[in-house]
Amino acid sequence: MKLFSSLFLSAILIITIGCAQQQKQEDTTQKEGKEMIDNINDISVKDMEGNDVQLSDYNGKVLLIVNVASECGYTPQYKGLQELYSEYGEKGLEVLAFPCNDFGAQEPGTNEEIKEFCSSTFGVTFKLFDKVKVLGDEKAPLYERLTNNDAVAKGDIKWNFEKFLISKDGKIVGRYKSGVEPLSETLLNDINKQLGS
Repeated sequence: MKLFSSLFLSAILIITIGCAQQQKQEDTTQKEGKEMIDNINDISVKDMEGNDVQLSDYNGKVLLIVNVASECGYTPQYKGLQELYSEYGEKGLEVLAFPCNDFGAQEPGTNEEIKEFCSSTFGVTFKLFDKVKVLGDEKAPLYERLTNNDAVAKGDIKWNFEKFLISKDGKIVGRYKSGVEPLSETLLNDINKQLGS
């Protein structure tokens, strides 16, 4: 009887340990999955020359990602974005601009035309990328991630010049509506926090 009791208790112990290990593994998998959802490191984008750019290459930098347009009421924000980049670029901030024609067809130009406009009108020196879709079935993977994660408010972008702040390790940490100016106190405070300054 004692032998049976010992075997029974051993079996219960083995099952309990096994269940605990399985639960721990599931928790770890869920945590890793959540981190991936809130992180852009696994995403590749194209620059204006058609080259693939892995966003993990920017690790160690704070990123401000913006969907831009040349014929929008918010287009003057290019000036603020450039000032922001000029001021904070050496401190570790990168501005990544993604032209988009989804709102009022306000970015009809080719990549070359967009680049020329940004350079000649606003003296833009930050990185411009290939034109993307931020809405609908053809939404770029980057914008699918930015607008559908657990770190910031979910939902489609409403207009041009919406901004996303990314930490040095690729995590999505902030989302700002189009009306939030690049040099606004809110955005500057959050950028400085991420830069550690």
